Amino acid sequence: MDTVASLLVLLILPQLVVPEVPTVSFRAVVEIVGDNSRIFTGESVRLRCSIPEDSRSDWKYLWFRGGQQILQSDGEFSLWNAKVQQSGKFSCQGVRDTVVGNMHTVRSLPVEINVDGGWAILQVSPHPGIVGDTLNMTCRIRGDRPANNMILYRDGVEVIRQNGNKSHFYLTNLTLEDQGMYSCRASWEIRRRTHSVVSVANYVQILEVLSQPVLEIVVDNDLKRLNKIKLLCHVEYNTRAFAPPIHYYFYRDNNQLGTATSEGRDLVRRAPGLYSCKVKVPELGLLRWSEAKSFGQIAGT
Repeated sequence: MDTVASLLVLLILPQLVVPEVPTVSFRAVVEIVGDNSRIFTGESVRLRCSIPEDSRSDWKYLWFRGGQQILQSDGEFSLWNAKVQQSGKFSCQGVRDTVVGNMHTVRSLPVEINVDGGWAILQVSPHPGIVGDTLNMTCRIRGDRPANNMILYRDGVEVIRQNGNKSHFYLTNLTLEDQGMYSCRASWEIRRRTHSVVSVANYVQILEVLSQPVLEIVVDNDLKRLNKIKLLCHVEYNTRAFAPPIHYYFYRDNNQLGTATSEGRDLVRRAPGLYSCKVKVPELGLLRWSEAKSFGQIAGT
């Protein structure tokens, strides 16, 4: 009888629900203060972590080099008197206390810090260049020795030669052909003897302002019942400052479907044919076409 009573009491008591620790979908962002991702041994570099989608100030931060966590909780992290072995890919993650536990952001994309033990460094922005822009590179000598001349190389071929102590190289009106591995050579004289050093090569990526779009055709059971297909036009749009809007156009057999849209998607009647999309930025005079994709049974093929 006591056993039955105990079971009844357990059934009557409310079930305890353990709340789940909340998570957020936005990502932390890590940036290099000063944009110098390559430094000499003995120098310092500072990293900053932020949560762009949440302006609250009660965030703490976790720092990582590779997969290993660093003992640091502030929004800034510094390498002082850096050593070569401290080179690596650094990332951060936001964490905040809640009533049910710690809430974490998605870990940031990593930035790479290179600590160079040599005599010359070519400093390049960690951000890719964009077609039409100007790219600035700086060739530094350890101890800031005055140089007689400096040479910039791309993939081992001389690009720019400068006489005198001019450490900055400017590539103007960038094209895709400017992408490659860059290094610099610096020369100076001490007691009538010429010293020459070459930096480690850096990869420089150049992006188009508007990439070639890619068309995606989506069909699912709900769309089949509606006799529709969804067209998605994927494109990369790279600009530094104000970005004029993109206009999207969709075509079947070179015939435009509907009017231009500001979104890269459209729902159209299901029909066989060759589909494509066009993206246009009128303010910049840019226009790109996707490759055509066939859908359904096309007569004669």
